[in-house]
Amino acid sequence: MTGAAFVNTETLARFPRVGVVYGGQSAEREVALGSGRTVIRALQEAGYQVAEHDVTGRPELISWLQTTGLDLVFPVLHGRGGEDGTLQGLLEWLGIPYVGSGVLASALAMDKLRSKWVFGASQIATPPFAVVRSAEECTALASQLEYPVMVKPVHEGSSIGMSRVEDASGLSEACALAFQFDTEVMIEQFVVGKEYTVAVIGDQALPVIGLQPASGFYDYNAKYIADDTHYALPSGLSDAKEAEVKALSVKAFQALGCQGWGRVDLMMDSAGQPFVLEVNTIPGMTDHSLVPKASVAHGWPLPELMHRILATVPEQRA
Repeated sequence: MTGAAFVNTETLARFPRVGVVYGGQSAEREVALGSGRTVIRALQEAGYQVAEHDVTGRPELISWLQTTGLDLVFPVLHGRGGEDGTLQGLLEWLGIPYVGSGVLASALAMDKLRSKWVFGASQIATPPFAVVRSAEECTALASQLEYPVMVKPVHEGSSIGMSRVEDASGLSEACALAFQFDTEVMIEQFVVGKEYTVAVIGDQALPVIGLQPASGFYDYNAKYIADDTHYALPSGLSDAKEAEVKALSVKAFQALGCQGWGRVDLMMDSAGQPFVLEVNTIPGMTDHSLVPKASVAHGWPLPELMHRILATVPEQRA
């Protein structure tokens, strides 16, 4: 059964009281507040009792987790402290079941450099890259690169601290911005082509979404603020190419050991070769976000999506 009437009585019985932790203290706090509100509403509409906690400090969070009497935690903390394995480790230690990827997979997916290493070992196509750890290393590399490139903090999400650089003259400034957020900075070959994203629920890929911001690249403004970003849903790909992109996305998700739900971002060059950029283990759930769009297009209203995500929580974790 699909549609608004879908109810998973098994997950309702396993997890009648769900705690949503959202907000947080990372650079992605504002996004996580919006995502959390979406998840809270969807869980309530799906029939779950929901307790919510806006994370503003660790002692308060630990006290809340220990005293609220939760059957399950649904983390909606984007970025450091929530998406990088830290929260997942705390929940493991407290013995509280939770939605999504475990400690190792969360840490790997949040780390753009080390996830690239896994992609390479798994024969998953990803753009060439270099890593710098100082302004001097950035300057020394400038004349050796093929432009354009993307400059990214290794451990941030939501395109925070990210820049597209067209030539060597702009590299130092872009690295300086990225170093404001991280001690490791990735310089990645920009793939000239189209950008796509794929939501993964369990081992199933939802419809591919094509992304076309009005200008520049799919940055923070295009993701969460601007209303002129174009979303191609259906993607416009042939059936065979859509299936290829979906399969590649699931392969990347599983290569990092991810579980539950997530989103895989890709670029496709002019020859039709897809390249995986990264895997997001706690994707955005705001009114601009892509997982809700893909879910509805697939025939799953958000309450049904909640049922299906909760159904992925392994028995041993529960």
